[in-house]
Amino acid sequence: MPGNPLTDPQWAPNLADTIERVVGSVRDKTTKPLLVAYRAVMFGVIAAFGGLVALVLSVIALSRGLQALIGLGVNHHNAVWISYLGLGALFCIAGLLAMKRRFPKQAAAT
Repeated sequence: MPGNPLTDPQWAPNLADTIERVVGSVRDKTTKPLLVAYRAVMFGVIAAFGGLVALVLSVIALSRGLQALIGLGVNHHNAVWISYLGLGALFCIAGLLAMKRRFPKQAAAT
């Protein structure tokens, strides 16, 4: 009688394979999508912080390079405030352009 688990020698391996298949299927449908979403969020956060650090360091390098370039013609004290004035003006213009584009053209007309 192959339906009787006590007389079927393949009953235990078949049952173990079935349990493993069901658990694997449930894990594939639940845990893997959550793990992929978690990794995407974490890599996004790491990339955002890395981009922010790179932006700050590039502004510092731009400021120092501008000071060195202007320092060829004037003394160091004047080169510093001239570079700050130039970068401040550049950032103000960029901010004004961003403020101008913050609303769609339809909303600005009403």
